[in-house]
Amino acid sequence: MTTSPMLWVDDVTVSFEGYKALDHLTLLFEPGELRCIIGPNGAGKTTMMDVITGKTRPDSGRVVFTREQIDLTELSEEAISALGIGRKFQRPTIFDELTVRENLELAGSDGRGVGNTLFAPLSAGRRDAIDQALETIGLVEERRRRAGLLAHGQKQWLELGMLLVQDPKVLLVDEPVAGMTHEEIARTAELLDSLKGERTVVVVEHDMEFIRTIAHKVTVLHEGRVLAEGPMDQVQSNPAVIEVYLGA
Repeated sequence: MTTSPMLWVDDVTVSFEGYKALDHLTLLFEPGELRCIIGPNGAGKTTMMDVITGKTRPDSGRVVFTREQIDLTELSEEAISALGIGRKFQRPTIFDELTVRENLELAGSDGRGVGNTLFAPLSAGRRDAIDQALETIGLVEERRRRAGLLAHGQKQWLELGMLLVQDPKVLLVDEPVAGMTHEEIARTAELLDSLKGERTVVVVEHDMEFIRTIAHKVTVLHEGRVLAEGPMDQVQSNPAVIEVYLGA
């Protein structure tokens, strides 16, 4: 390997009442890559993201971040987020009563509260970050619209924008196209593809057509371990993957 990984899940095991959700899982994520994680229900996908973000502590193993070799398993969720690891959940968590732009302002506020954030003057850096996020997520024309009035797909994009204004180095995205129209799915594919290079993007998704659209490298999890990994064509023709996940 010519470069240090951005993120290294190193021999991680997580058990819940005797059930191994992760079983000596090892994964490497390179700087700037777009990785897709697939697998059947119960494969360990959500637990993996929970461990990376500090929500779940592993029984053993570690999660190493950047070349500084920071072990995330020793840090709080807040400290991990502050280091530059952002997570987007399946259901968007936005502020419906605020405008699109106000949501982005609040996301980049460093925890100063709604009132202090919305009425305080913006620094040039924060203003630029918000403008860039609006451009990236395609909501420039909607910036003054109340977030609760957005379409489902637009709400998902807004939450991605709320993470982008925090300038994460790693972006974990959980089932981003669930409930979207075909047009929204296509736009989401373009959006996630545009993020690679500047940051490491990890996408967990069940929609295989969507995965085929964006996948550069795919990891298949099964019973808490890596079942297969590689380009999409190679993975989807793997007999073991067909048996446990894709079907005949």
